[in-house]
Amino acid sequence: MDSTYLKTGVLILVASLGYSGATIGMKMASGNWSGNAVLFLLSGFLAATFAEIILMRGINLGVLYLVIIAVETLIVLTYAFSIGEGLTSRQIVGAGFVLVGLAVVSIDG
Repeated sequence: MDSTYLKTGVLILVASLGYSGATIGMKMASGNWSGNAVLFLLSGFLAATFAEIILMRGINLGVLYLVIIAVETLIVLTYAFSIGEGLTSRQIVGAGFVLVGLAVVSIDG
């Protein structure tokens, strides 16, 4: 595997995990502000920001955001299930359509 693709994949994962971490921090803060909530928020946004700055040097902005949103969505949905906030079957089908749509529009052609 080309090291450029590996670096890009790792940076996309870092950005997605950063946004997901910030979302988890927001969820934590929605119940009660705490040091952990602030830590998740700040570290998540910082990680995502720095990863995206590097990624934007070589990737089209539209494609980059679509990929990050797709990966972030999967991470946040996994977290939601783990805390007992799962989706209904109708919502899962809708989410599937969104992810397929993201895949379709991100394909170069």
